[in-house]
Amino acid sequence: MVAGGAAAWANLRVEGVALNQYAEKSLHFHPDAATLAKAQTSLEGELSAAATSASQSSQSAPCTGTSAEALAEMPSEMRNFEIASQAASLDVVAKLNTTIPLTVTSLKQYFSSNLSNYDTICVSVALVQPTQVTAFNAAQAQGMSVADLAKKYSGDPSATKGGAYGCFAPGTASFTAVRSDTISTALNSFPKTPQYINVNGSEAALFVAPTKRTPDTFAKAESTVLGDVESLNASNANTEKARILLNSYLSTAIDPSFGRWGLSSNGPTVFAPALPASTVVGSTTVSALGSGASTYK
Repeated sequence: MVAGGAAAWANLRVEGVALNQYAEKSLHFHPDAATLAKAQTSLEGELSAAATSASQSSQSAPCTGTSAEALAEMPSEMRNFEIASQAASLDVVAKLNTTIPLTVTSLKQYFSSNLSNYDTICVSVALVQPTQVTAFNAAQAQGMSVADLAKKYSGDPSATKGGAYGCFAPGTASFTAVRSDTISTALNSFPKTPQYINVNGSEAALFVAPTKRTPDTFAKAESTVLGDVESLNASNANTEKARILLNSYLSTAIDPSFGRWGLSSNGPTVFAPALPASTVVGSTTVSALGSGASTYK
């Protein structure tokens, strides 16, 4: 395990201990066998999701085996600690005043309070050369329409159709990204500030304009609503976790071999120890420290 990995693992251990102590002392949480079994299932699901995400982002081969097998391979003390920490975390989240229950009734209430977030959104796009962005914005300021702007400045194939790119409904793969790209933009206008993307090795400015919004039903939007509520609950849980860690900051000590315990801009954390200078210990030693061990056994 390299220095950064040791620090990351130490951070997880500190978080787990802090959550366990908070749940026990403040919430009087004492998990029974059924609660721990539920926590193990939850942890296995998170491990599987993390492994899938890592393999997709790095384009490497997926992890061999299952998350259940990964847990089973851990030393018993480590495995029991991780499951207990997961149980404490789930209990803390469930008891937060800000947590929205993942029930159909609660999801419908959230949907009703945020109806405009679940419209089907039709968009037009313009893919503009960076050198033409100023002229593009000036033309829009002078009243040129979305369709005419796309026809004149866009290098995307949709330019022949006035930039019309399609409509995206809640529950479809691209909906969340399209909603994010257009949430602050008025209908039938492009934003003043584009996104810069790479197209065939060259930089281009991407403008996205919402051209139509159509209200949808809860049945159509349910999966998107569920994802939004889960993200909101996770964000609130992270805020509470940071508060718990901050309260335990002064009473926490870390073995210096794992890193230095201190405050970062995001709260308490374990900073990875710096490698010694090669002039002191030699380049071979520094290289060995940086490569880490291949197994914990």
